[in-house]
Amino acid sequence: MRAVIQRVRKASVAINNIVKSEIGSGLLVFVGIEETDGLADAEWLGNKIIQLRIFNDSNGIMNLSLQETGGEIMVVSQFTLHAKTKKGNRPSYIKAARPETAIPLYESFIKSLTILSGKVPATGEFGAMMDIALVNDGPVTIIIDTKEKE
Repeated sequence: MRAVIQRVRKASVAINNIVKSEIGSGLLVFVGIEETDGLADAEWLGNKIIQLRIFNDSNGIMNLSLQETGGEIMVVSQFTLHAKTKKGNRPSYIKAARPETAIPLYESFIKSLTILSGKVPATGEFGAMMDIALVNDGPVTIIIDTKEKE
């Protein structure tokens, strides 16, 4: 699984010009799922994201996690995170999981975040064309890949 995590002041997702969900201060997580990903990836990634110390403490140092700040979280599926651009100019998405694999893992990831944070994340809609609006706070953007675990 690959995630792009953005610390935001606010974020929203709209489908067909109708706002489906929105959050205030917290994290916007774009998540892409590969065919080779499994339940362990979803749990590891959820745990890592919840514990990331990327919020400022009283001294202005990034030292607090989402749990410590009580921030909100939004999760949006994005298969294009697995784009391969080595050959030519048209990205290949061959490593992105098919819906029958990706949807259960996406749902497991959300469940993991819910259990770990004590809050149900706001979400987009899997497979839908979505308009995402956000105000990046910082800016702070972190990329995590469960295959690299750096």
